[in-house]
Amino acid sequence: MIVCIIMCGGLFGLGWAAPAAAESLRIGEPLCHAVSGTVAAEGAEPPAFSCSGEPAGYQQGTLWLHAMLSPEAGTVDGERDDLSLIIHNSRFDRLIVTFFYADGAVERQDVRSGDFGTHWRAGGQLAFRAPHRDVPLVGVTMQFDKLASARLLRMRLVERGEESTQTTGLATLIGAALVLLLAGAIYNASLAFAARRQFSAWQSAWAVCMVAWGACWSQLHLFFFPAMAGAISAQICTGLSCLAIALATLTAVTALEAPCVSRWLRRSALGLTGSVFALGIPLSFMRSGPIDTLGSVLGMLVLANLVAVGACIAQAWRRGSAEARNFAGAWAVPMMVLGSTSFFDADSMFWGGGSQILVLFAAAWQTLWLSVTATRSHALLRAERDLARQAEARAQDLARRDALTGLPNRRGFIERVGAVLAASRTRGEPVALLVIDVDWFKSINDAFGHEAGDVVLERIARCIAPHESATCTVARLGGEEFAMMLAGMAGFDLMRFAESLRQRIAEQEHGAVIRGRKVTVSIGMATTSGGADFRTLYRLADEALYEAKRAGRNQVAIRLLEGAEPFADDQHLTGGPDLPGGHDLDLRKG
Repeated sequence: MIVCIIMCGGLFGLGWAAPAAAESLRIGEPLCHAVSGTVAAEGAEPPAFSCSGEPAGYQQGTLWLHAMLSPEAGTVDGERDDLSLIIHNSRFDRLIVTFFYADGAVERQDVRSGDFGTHWRAGGQLAFRAPHRDVPLVGVTMQFDKLASARLLRMRLVERGEESTQTTGLATLIGAALVLLLAGAIYNASLAFAARRQFSAWQSAWAVCMVAWGACWSQLHLFFFPAMAGAISAQICTGLSCLAIALATLTAVTALEAPCVSRWLRRSALGLTGSVFALGIPLSFMRSGPIDTLGSVLGMLVLANLVAVGACIAQAWRRGSAEARNFAGAWAVPMMVLGSTSFFDADSMFWGGGSQILVLFAAAWQTLWLSVTATRSHALLRAERDLARQAEARAQDLARRDALTGLPNRRGFIERVGAVLAASRTRGEPVALLVIDVDWFKSINDAFGHEAGDVVLERIARCIAPHESATCTVARLGGEEFAMMLAGMAGFDLMRFAESLRQRIAEQEHGAVIRGRKVTVSIGMATTSGGADFRTLYRLADEALYEAKRAGRNQVAIRLLEGAEPFADDQHLTGGPDLPGGHDLDLRKG
């Protein structure tokens, strides 16, 4: 956007600085005209010239325009400087330019629709360079065959060096504007595809249409399609401009929320757009007839359409639409540009680019502004989506965790152990399931209350929670029952781990909550190196747990599945010697 502002500023600065040697030629100022009702033959002399009034009846014939030049034309500080005649392209079949010199010499150059040769220039212009001679240029005549409208003609006489500078600068500005529009079109198309936004799709289509119009108007397309020179390009430009207006209106109307714009105002804008399109498309095919009148009507419809869209934006803004504020900034510049050209003559300004170059840069401004706002809106939506996903993930995690202890609950545990079992089968690692049950927990609740029981469970969970890792999954299965799934541990290491866990829980201090009473756990463990499923491991671990309970509690009992690493005959796990119920437990294969 900053680039566009800088370039627009440079455009205005360069446009207002008209070269001193440039001279605009207009009918009657100082052009005289002559008309033939039929196309004049090659080398035919024009009828008598008239230097007043407007020419008429030339659309099916030939129009001559003649200008007498002062002897000082083409001189700078007394030195000769050859002149170039710049003519803004329009709809005609053939154009012959004749230069007259003081010594009676005559030089002719001509172009025809479909073949501009080397005379075309960026900005929809044709350049005819008067050949250098030592005598002054005293006159120039332009002969148009089947010209569509004399009112659309713009002509200037400039110095040869100035012509090169102007056409190069104008081509640079047009290229920059087209690049900005093309970048906006590609970006909005990708945004429409990624975000599924109808507004971005319409905006991309509008930017593509403006790129096509700009390339066609400026004649840059003649690099690739020289046969399109002349009338066909002018007709395509008219059709593309009407299509661009329709797409711009649809972009705005579809982006504004329905409750923020009254139905009659929305329909008015769409109706005016339809009228512009309905009149503009037939007008683009016309080569004769009331082109000037219909063109004036079309211009009024375009202004009315812009006013209607502006009213939609204003009403939506007043009703709190965020999109309306974005469109206000985007549409303000194009509307001011189109409105301002009605109050001053821009045709001879901006190196001959006229109001078209203003429209092109206003379009670049609009697509950049809307691209920036669309990006901002999309970023906000993505941020909201990410927050929603994070909240959903937190909610799912909470649904899989025990509210009291913070450990995974039964549902979360079962989901996680599946991955642990699959990884252990792939790597051929042993896996063990420990089921941990608090001894005499009901008596704690009965004697000290459920709040005291909850404190005991929380403190036991704090002993278990640090072991949670990629190879160890822990959980509170419910009530006073906990569980652990370990991968990669077997034999004596597994026995030592289970016994140390039992001892650490037994040594946990609960203080005055249960009046210094010790709390122990019984652990049932099932281990295998094969491909056992969770149900099998849980059944065997549960059986081992009940065996530890029957043996007096505060003990570890182990069941081995087929394929598990056997324990040595002299390896036993015992309960704590200072705790009731501790005794040796023989390890038997399950």
